[in-house]
Amino acid sequence: MQTTLDLFDKISRNMGPIGQHQKMAHGYFAFPKLEGEISTHMKFRGKKHLVWSLNNYLGLANHPEVRQADAQAATDFGLAYPMGARMMSGDSDYHEALEKDLAAFVGKQDATLLNYGYQGIMSAIDALVDRHDVVVYDAESHACIIDGARLHQGKRFVYIHNDIDNLEKQLERATRWVKNTGGSILVITEGVFGMSGAQGKLKEIVALKNKFRFRLLVDDAHGFGTMGPTGAGTHQAQNCVNGVDIYFGTFAKAMAGIGAFIASTEEITNYLRYNLRSQIFAKSLPIAMVIGLQKRFELLKKKPELRDQLWKIATALQTGLKERGFNIGVTNTMVTPVFLEGELAESTALTKDLRENYDIFCSIVVYPVIPKGIIMLRLIPTAMHTMEDVQHTLNAYSEVAVKLSEGYYKEQKEAVV
Repeated sequence: MQTTLDLFDKISRNMGPIGQHQKMAHGYFAFPKLEGEISTHMKFRGKKHLVWSLNNYLGLANHPEVRQADAQAATDFGLAYPMGARMMSGDSDYHEALEKDLAAFVGKQDATLLNYGYQGIMSAIDALVDRHDVVVYDAESHACIIDGARLHQGKRFVYIHNDIDNLEKQLERATRWVKNTGGSILVITEGVFGMSGAQGKLKEIVALKNKFRFRLLVDDAHGFGTMGPTGAGTHQAQNCVNGVDIYFGTFAKAMAGIGAFIASTEEITNYLRYNLRSQIFAKSLPIAMVIGLQKRFELLKKKPELRDQLWKIATALQTGLKERGFNIGVTNTMVTPVFLEGELAESTALTKDLRENYDIFCSIVVYPVIPKGIIMLRLIPTAMHTMEDVQHTLNAYSEVAVKLSEGYYKEQKEAVV
Protein backbone atom coordinates (compact mmCIF):
# COMPACT_ATOMS: atom_id res chain seq x y z
CA MET A 1 0.00 0.00 0.00
CA GLN A 2 1.39 3.37 -1.00
CA THR A 3 1.79 5.83 1.87
CA THR A 4 1.01 9.51 1.65
CA LEU A 5 4.09 11.72 1.46
CA ASP A 6 4.10 14.84 3.61
CA LEU A 7 4.13 17.93 1.40
CA PHE A 8 6.99 19.58 3.30
CA ASP A 9 9.05 16.38 3.18
CA LYS A 10 8.58 16.24 -0.57
CA ILE A 11 9.74 19.83 -0.96
CA SER A 12 12.78 19.31 1.26
CA ARG A 13 13.91 16.48 -1.05
CA ASN A 14 13.64 18.67 -4.13
CA MET A 15 14.20 22.40 -3.61
CA GLY A 16 14.10 23.05 -7.36
CA PRO A 17 16.85 23.48 -9.99
CA ILE A 18 17.89 26.87 -8.63
CA GLY A 19 16.70 26.52 -5.06
CA GLN A 20 18.98 23.53 -4.47
CA HIS A 21 21.90 25.97 -4.45
CA GLN A 22 20.30 28.48 -2.06
CA LYS A 23 22.57 27.79 0.91
CA MET A 24 25.62 28.66 -1.16
CA ALA A 25 24.06 31.35 -3.33
CA HIS A 26 21.74 33.33 -1.07
CA GLY A 27 22.82 36.91 -0.48
CA TYR A 28 25.61 36.80 -3.03
CA PHE A 29 24.66 35.17 -6.33
CA ALA A 30 20.95 35.14 -5.53
CA PHE A 31 19.04 37.85 -3.65
CA PRO A 32 22.06 40.19 -3.47
CA LYS A 33 21.53 43.58 -1.84
CA LEU A 34 22.65 46.64 -3.79
CA GLU A 35 22.61 49.71 -1.58
CA GLY A 36 22.70 53.46 -2.04
CA GLU A 37 21.17 55.72 -4.67
CA ILE A 38 20.09 53.88 -7.83
CA SER A 39 23.05 54.47 -10.10
CA THR A 40 25.72 52.85 -12.24
CA HIS A 41 27.84 52.68 -9.09
CA MET A 42 26.28 51.20 -5.94
CA LYS A 43 27.47 49.44 -2.83
CA PHE A 44 27.49 45.67 -2.56
CA ARG A 45 28.53 44.30 0.83
CA GLY A 46 29.89 47.70 1.79
CA LYS A 47 32.06 48.16 -1.30
CA LYS A 48 31.28 50.32 -4.31
CA HIS A 49 30.76 48.42 -7.58
CA LEU A 50 30.18 49.31 -11.22
CA VAL A 51 26.69 47.89 -11.78
CA TRP A 52 25.49 46.37 -15.07
CA SER A 53 22.38 44.67 -13.66
CA LEU A 54 19.68 47.34 -13.47
CA ASN A 55 16.94 47.65 -16.09
CA ASN A 56 17.14 51.42 -15.82
CA TYR A 57 17.69 51.84 -19.56
CA LEU A 58 17.12 55.59 -19.84
CA GLY A 59 18.43 56.46 -16.40
CA LEU A 60 15.06 57.74 -15.20
CA ALA A 61 15.10 56.02 -11.81
CA ASN A 62 16.87 58.93 -10.13
CA HIS A 63 16.19 61.70 -12.62
CA PRO A 64 15.57 64.87 -10.57
CA GLU A 65 12.26 65.62 -12.31
CA VAL A 66 11.08 62.07 -11.62
CA ARG A 67 12.12 62.22 -7.98
CA GLN A 68 10.30 65.53 -7.58
CA ALA A 69 7.14 64.24 -9.28
CA ASP A 70 7.15 61.07 -7.17
CA ALA A 71 7.61 63.01 -3.94
CA GLN A 72 4.96 65.62 -4.73
CA ALA A 73 2.43 63.01 -5.81
CA ALA A 74 3.01 61.01 -2.63
CA THR A 75 2.52 64.21 -0.60
CA ASP A 76 -0.66 65.12 -2.45
CA PHE A 77 -2.32 61.70 -2.57
CA GLY A 78 -0.44 59.27 -0.32
CA LEU A 79 0.14 55.71 -1.51
CA ALA A 80 -3.30 54.27 -0.75
CA TYR A 81 -5.53 56.38 -3.00
CA PRO A 82 -7.54 55.18 -4.86
CA MET A 83 -8.76 52.29 -2.76
CA GLY A 84 -10.18 49.23 -4.45
CA ALA A 85 -9.95 47.66 -7.87
CA ARG A 86 -10.36 49.86 -10.95
CA MET A 87 -13.73 48.33 -11.82
CA MET A 88 -15.22 48.89 -8.36
CA SER A 89 -13.81 52.08 -6.85
CA GLY A 90 -10.26 52.57 -8.08
CA ASP A 91 -10.50 54.50 -11.34
CA SER A 92 -9.30 58.09 -11.86
CA ASP A 93 -8.71 60.70 -14.55
CA TYR A 94 -4.97 60.13 -14.07
CA HIS A 95 -5.23 56.45 -14.96
CA GLU A 96 -7.37 57.14 -18.02
CA ALA A 97 -5.14 59.98 -19.26
CA LEU A 98 -2.03 57.80 -19.08
CA GLU A 99 -3.81 54.99 -20.94
CA LYS A 100 -4.85 57.36 -23.71
CA ASP A 101 -1.31 58.73 -24.11
CA LEU A 102 0.29 55.28 -24.12
CA ALA A 103 -2.10 53.96 -26.76
CA ALA A 104 -1.38 56.86 -29.10
CA PHE A 105 2.38 56.48 -28.59
CA VAL A 106 2.47 52.78 -29.52
CA GLY A 107 0.02 53.19 -32.40
CA LYS A 108 -3.09 51.59 -30.93
CA GLN A 109 -6.63 52.81 -30.31
CA ASP A 110 -6.71 52.20 -26.58
CA ALA A 111 -4.71 50.81 -23.68
CA THR A 112 -5.35 49.55 -20.17
CA LEU A 113 -2.98 49.72 -17.21
CA LEU A 114 -1.75 46.60 -15.44
CA ASN A 115 -0.60 46.49 -11.83
CA TYR A 116 2.27 44.14 -12.68
CA GLY A 117 3.64 42.94 -15.98
CA TYR A 118 4.09 39.27 -15.08
CA GLN A 119 0.61 38.67 -13.76
CA GLY A 120 -0.86 41.05 -16.34
CA ILE A 121 0.28 39.18 -19.43
CA MET A 122 -0.60 35.82 -17.86
CA SER A 123 -4.09 37.13 -17.24
CA ALA A 124 -4.30 38.57 -20.77
CA ILE A 125 -3.54 35.18 -22.32
CA ASP A 126 -6.13 33.58 -20.04
CA ALA A 127 -8.74 36.16 -21.09
CA LEU A 128 -8.01 36.10 -24.82
CA VAL A 129 -8.28 32.36 -25.47
CA ASP A 130 -10.54 29.55 -24.38
CA ARG A 131 -10.36 25.75 -24.60
CA HIS A 132 -11.28 25.77 -28.30
CA ASP A 133 -8.36 28.04 -29.24
CA VAL A 134 -4.68 27.36 -29.90
CA VAL A 135 -1.74 29.32 -28.51
CA VAL A 136 1.48 29.26 -30.56
CA TYR A 137 4.50 30.81 -28.85
CA ASP A 138 8.27 31.19 -29.19
CA ALA A 139 10.33 28.59 -27.32
CA GLU A 140 12.44 31.26 -25.61
CA SER A 141 9.52 33.32 -24.40
CA HIS A 142 9.71 34.87 -20.95
CA ALA A 143 8.41 32.82 -18.03
CA CYS A 144 5.26 34.97 -17.80
CA ILE A 145 4.26 33.89 -21.32
CA ILE A 146 5.06 30.25 -20.62
CA ASP A 147 3.03 30.36 -17.43
CA GLY A 148 0.18 32.07 -19.27
CA ALA A 149 0.25 29.33 -21.88
CA ARG A 150 0.18 26.71 -19.12
CA LEU A 151 -3.01 28.27 -17.78
CA HIS A 152 -4.58 27.89 -21.22
CA GLN A 153 -7.09 25.05 -21.18
CA GLY A 154 -6.83 24.40 -24.91
CA LYS A 155 -4.02 23.28 -27.20
CA ARG A 156 -0.65 25.01 -27.35
CA PHE A 157 2.24 24.63 -29.77
CA VAL A 158 5.81 25.89 -29.32
CA TYR A 159 7.94 26.97 -32.27
CA ILE A 160 11.74 26.98 -32.39
CA HIS A 161 13.10 30.35 -31.28
CA ASN A 162 12.82 32.93 -34.07
CA ASP A 163 12.49 30.14 -36.65
CA ILE A 164 9.85 31.34 -39.09
CA ASP A 165 9.82 28.06 -41.04
CA ASN A 166 9.07 26.16 -37.84
CA LEU A 167 6.45 28.73 -36.86
CA GLU A 168 4.77 28.09 -40.20
CA LYS A 169 4.68 24.36 -39.46
CA GLN A 170 3.13 25.02 -36.05
CA LEU A 171 0.57 27.31 -37.65
CA GLU A 172 -0.34 24.53 -40.08
CA ARG A 173 -0.90 22.21 -37.09
CA ALA A 174 -2.86 24.88 -35.26
CA THR A 175 -5.02 25.57 -38.31
CA ARG A 176 -5.93 21.89 -38.63
CA TRP A 177 -6.74 21.78 -34.93
CA VAL A 178 -9.08 24.78 -34.85
CA LYS A 179 -10.95 23.51 -37.90
CA ASN A 180 -12.16 20.73 -35.64
CA THR A 181 -12.80 22.88 -32.56
CA GLY A 182 -14.15 26.01 -34.23
CA GLY A 183 -11.54 28.01 -32.34
CA SER A 184 -8.98 30.68 -33.13
CA ILE A 185 -5.18 31.05 -33.08
CA LEU A 186 -3.09 33.41 -30.94
CA VAL A 187 0.63 33.77 -31.72
CA ILE A 188 2.84 35.16 -28.95
CA THR A 189 6.41 36.38 -29.15
CA GLU A 190 8.66 39.03 -27.65
CA GLY A 191 9.86 42.26 -29.18
CA VAL A 192 13.23 41.98 -27.46
CA PHE A 193 14.23 38.72 -25.79
CA GLY A 194 15.64 39.72 -22.43
CA MET A 195 18.32 37.05 -22.17
CA SER A 196 19.74 36.85 -25.70
CA GLY A 197 19.02 40.43 -26.74
CA ALA A 198 17.62 39.21 -30.07
CA GLN A 199 14.63 40.94 -31.59
CA GLY A 200 11.58 38.84 -32.28
CA LYS A 201 10.98 38.52 -36.01
CA LEU A 202 7.79 40.55 -35.87
CA LYS A 203 7.75 41.64 -39.50
CA GLU A 204 8.16 38.07 -40.76
CA ILE A 205 5.46 36.84 -38.39
CA VAL A 206 3.07 39.54 -39.55
CA ALA A 207 3.75 38.50 -43.17
CA LEU A 208 2.42 35.00 -42.33
CA LYS A 209 -1.02 36.56 -41.93
CA ASN A 210 -1.22 36.43 -45.72
CA LYS A 211 -1.31 32.64 -45.41
CA PHE A 212 -2.78 31.91 -41.97
CA ARG A 213 -5.53 33.41 -39.86
CA PHE A 214 -4.24 34.38 -36.42
CA ARG A 215 -3.80 37.31 -34.07
CA LEU A 216 -0.40 38.44 -32.74
CA LEU A 217 0.43 39.38 -29.14
CA VAL A 218 3.87 40.93 -28.60
CA ASP A 219 5.52 41.23 -25.21
CA ASP A 220 7.81 44.25 -25.70
CA ALA A 221 8.94 44.71 -22.11
CA HIS A 222 12.52 45.52 -23.13
CA GLY A 223 11.63 47.22 -26.42
CA PHE A 224 9.18 49.83 -25.13
CA GLY A 225 11.07 53.11 -24.71
CA THR A 226 14.28 51.82 -26.30
CA MET A 227 13.45 50.56 -29.79
CA GLY A 228 12.26 52.49 -32.84
CA PRO A 229 12.80 56.09 -34.00
CA THR A 230 10.73 57.52 -31.13
CA GLY A 231 11.14 54.65 -28.67
CA ALA A 232 7.60 53.43 -29.33
CA GLY A 233 8.79 49.84 -29.51
CA THR A 234 10.17 47.00 -31.58
CA HIS A 235 7.09 46.98 -33.80
CA GLN A 236 7.94 50.56 -34.73
CA ALA A 237 11.60 49.63 -35.30
CA GLN A 238 10.51 46.88 -37.72
CA ASN A 239 7.82 49.04 -39.38
CA CYS A 240 4.94 46.67 -38.59
CA VAL A 241 2.91 48.59 -36.02
CA ASN A 242 -0.43 47.74 -37.59
CA GLY A 243 0.40 44.05 -37.87
CA VAL A 244 0.80 43.67 -34.11
CA ASP A 245 -2.72 43.15 -32.80
CA ILE A 246 -2.03 43.32 -29.07
CA TYR A 247 0.96 45.20 -27.70
CA PHE A 248 2.29 44.73 -24.18
CA GLY A 249 4.78 47.08 -22.55
CA THR A 250 6.14 47.33 -19.03
CA PHE A 251 7.08 50.31 -16.86
CA ALA A 252 9.81 48.33 -15.09
CA LYS A 253 12.50 48.75 -17.75
CA ALA A 254 12.86 52.01 -19.71
CA MET A 255 10.42 53.82 -17.41
CA ALA A 256 12.16 52.65 -14.19
CA GLY A 257 8.80 52.24 -12.46
CA ILE A 258 6.32 49.51 -11.71
CA GLY A 259 3.33 48.16 -13.58
CA ALA A 260 2.60 47.67 -17.27
CA PHE A 261 0.03 48.24 -19.99
CA ILE A 262 -1.59 46.38 -22.85
CA ALA A 263 -2.87 48.12 -25.98
CA SER A 264 -5.07 47.08 -28.89
CA THR A 265 -8.26 48.15 -30.63
CA GLU A 266 -10.86 49.96 -28.55
CA GLU A 267 -13.09 46.88 -28.52
CA ILE A 268 -10.40 44.40 -27.52
CA THR A 269 -9.01 46.75 -24.88
CA ASN A 270 -12.45 47.16 -23.35
CA TYR A 271 -12.87 43.39 -23.43
CA LEU A 272 -9.61 43.04 -21.50
CA ARG A 273 -10.64 45.71 -18.99
CA TYR A 274 -13.69 43.68 -18.09
CA ASN A 275 -12.07 40.23 -18.21
CA LEU A 276 -8.52 40.49 -16.86
CA ARG A 277 -8.91 38.61 -13.59
CA SER A 278 -5.54 39.82 -12.27
CA GLN A 279 -6.84 43.40 -12.54
CA ILE A 280 -10.54 43.27 -11.73
CA PHE A 281 -9.77 41.36 -8.51
CA ALA A 282 -6.74 43.45 -7.49
CA LYS A 283 -6.21 46.95 -6.12
CA SER A 284 -5.68 49.76 -8.61
CA LEU A 285 -2.25 51.31 -9.15
CA PRO A 286 -1.95 54.16 -6.64
CA ILE A 287 -2.39 57.63 -8.17
CA ALA A 288 1.02 58.68 -6.82
CA MET A 289 2.62 55.97 -8.94
CA VAL A 290 0.53 56.85 -11.97
CA ILE A 291 1.58 60.51 -11.74
CA GLY A 292 5.20 59.39 -11.42
CA LEU A 293 4.74 57.24 -14.51
CA GLN A 294 3.32 60.21 -16.41
CA LYS A 295 6.49 62.19 -15.66
CA ARG A 296 8.69 59.28 -16.75
CA PHE A 297 6.68 58.93 -19.94
CA GLU A 298 6.97 62.66 -20.61
CA LEU A 299 10.77 62.50 -20.31
CA LEU A 300 10.92 59.37 -22.45
CA LYS A 301 9.21 61.27 -25.26
CA LYS A 302 10.86 64.68 -24.96
CA LYS A 303 14.44 63.62 -24.25
CA PRO A 304 15.59 61.42 -27.16
CA GLU A 305 19.16 62.16 -26.11
CA LEU A 306 18.70 59.62 -23.29
CA ARG A 307 17.93 56.90 -25.81
CA ASP A 308 20.84 58.07 -27.98
CA GLN A 309 23.20 57.79 -25.02
CA LEU A 310 21.89 54.31 -24.19
CA TRP A 311 22.70 53.17 -27.71
CA LYS A 312 26.10 54.88 -27.67
CA ILE A 313 27.07 52.91 -24.57
CA ALA A 314 25.54 49.65 -25.82
CA THR A 315 27.30 49.93 -29.19
CA ALA A 316 30.66 50.72 -27.62
CA LEU A 317 30.33 47.84 -25.16
CA GLN A 318 29.27 45.29 -27.76
CA THR A 319 31.82 46.41 -30.35
CA GLY A 320 34.59 46.26 -27.77
CA LEU A 321 33.60 42.79 -26.64
CA LYS A 322 33.50 41.44 -30.19
CA GLU A 323 36.87 43.04 -31.00
CA ARG A 324 38.35 41.20 -28.03
CA GLY A 325 36.98 37.88 -29.25
CA PHE A 326 34.00 37.48 -26.93
CA ASN A 327 30.87 35.66 -28.02
CA ILE A 328 27.86 37.95 -27.48
CA GLY A 329 25.47 35.75 -29.40
CA VAL A 330 22.94 37.23 -31.80
CA THR A 331 21.98 40.35 -29.87
CA ASN A 332 20.80 43.25 -32.03
CA THR A 333 19.51 45.31 -29.12
CA MET A 334 21.04 46.92 -26.04
CA VAL A 335 20.84 43.68 -23.99
CA THR A 336 24.39 42.32 -23.95
CA PRO A 337 25.03 38.66 -23.07
CA VAL A 338 28.60 37.35 -22.88
CA PHE A 339 28.89 33.58 -23.36
CA LEU A 340 31.83 31.68 -21.87
CA GLU A 341 32.57 27.98 -21.54
CA GLY A 342 32.73 26.67 -18.00
CA GLU A 343 31.03 24.70 -15.27
CA LEU A 344 28.92 25.97 -12.38
CA ALA A 345 31.83 26.07 -9.91
CA GLU A 346 33.88 28.09 -12.39
CA SER A 347 31.03 30.50 -13.01
CA THR A 348 30.66 31.31 -9.33
CA ALA A 349 34.41 31.74 -8.86
CA LEU A 350 34.60 33.98 -11.93
CA THR A 351 31.69 36.11 -10.76
CA LYS A 352 33.23 36.43 -7.32
CA ASP A 353 36.51 37.52 -8.92
CA LEU A 354 34.71 40.21 -10.95
CA ARG A 355 32.98 41.53 -7.84
CA GLU A 356 35.78 41.30 -5.30
CA ASN A 357 38.81 42.20 -7.43
CA TYR A 358 37.42 44.27 -10.31
CA ASP A 359 34.45 45.89 -8.53
CA ILE A 360 32.07 44.87 -11.33
CA PHE A 361 28.56 43.66 -10.52
CA CYS A 362 26.72 41.90 -13.34
CA SER A 363 24.16 39.14 -13.45
CA ILE A 364 25.27 35.54 -13.89
CA VAL A 365 23.07 33.05 -15.75
CA VAL A 366 23.73 29.30 -15.67
CA TYR A 367 21.94 25.98 -16.16
CA PRO A 368 18.97 25.34 -16.24
CA VAL A 369 18.30 28.73 -17.86
CA ILE A 370 21.04 28.04 -20.41
CA PRO A 371 22.73 24.72 -21.38
CA LYS A 372 25.22 22.99 -19.10
CA GLY A 373 28.83 23.96 -19.66
CA ILE A 374 27.94 27.53 -20.58
CA ILE A 375 28.30 30.64 -18.44
CA MET A 376 26.41 33.77 -19.42
CA LEU A 377 27.29 37.14 -17.97
CA ARG A 378 24.43 39.51 -18.72
CA LEU A 379 25.20 43.20 -19.08
CA ILE A 380 22.47 45.85 -19.16
CA PRO A 381 23.79 49.17 -20.54
CA THR A 382 22.01 52.37 -19.54
CA ALA A 383 22.12 56.02 -20.51
CA MET A 384 23.91 56.70 -17.22
CA HIS A 385 26.96 54.56 -17.98
CA THR A 386 30.10 56.24 -19.29
CA MET A 387 32.78 55.30 -21.78
CA GLU A 388 35.12 54.91 -18.79
CA ASP A 389 32.72 52.30 -17.39
CA VAL A 390 32.83 50.47 -20.73
CA GLN A 391 36.63 50.51 -20.90
CA HIS A 392 37.04 49.26 -17.33
CA THR A 393 34.63 46.41 -18.04
CA LEU A 394 36.33 45.42 -21.29
CA ASN A 395 39.73 45.28 -19.58
CA ALA A 396 38.36 43.24 -16.67
CA TYR A 397 36.58 40.79 -18.97
CA SER A 398 39.75 40.23 -20.98
CA GLU A 399 41.64 39.36 -17.82
CA VAL A 400 39.04 36.97 -16.38
CA ALA A 401 38.69 35.26 -19.77
CA VAL A 402 42.40 34.43 -19.69
CA LYS A 403 42.06 33.10 -16.14
CA LEU A 404 39.10 30.96 -17.18
CA SER A 405 40.97 29.49 -20.17
CA GLU A 406 43.98 28.69 -17.99
CA GLY A 407 41.87 26.79 -15.44
CA TYR A 408 42.33 29.32 -12.65
CA TYR A 409 38.70 29.20 -11.54
CA LYS A 410 38.67 25.40 -11.28
CA GLU A 411 41.03 25.78 -8.33
CA GLN A 412 38.88 28.30 -6.47
CA LYS A 413 36.99 26.13 -3.99
CA GLU A 414 36.32 28.62 -1.19
CA ALA A 415 32.70 29.17 -0.32
CA VAL A 416 31.02 32.55 -0.57
CA VAL A 417 29.83 33.74 2.83
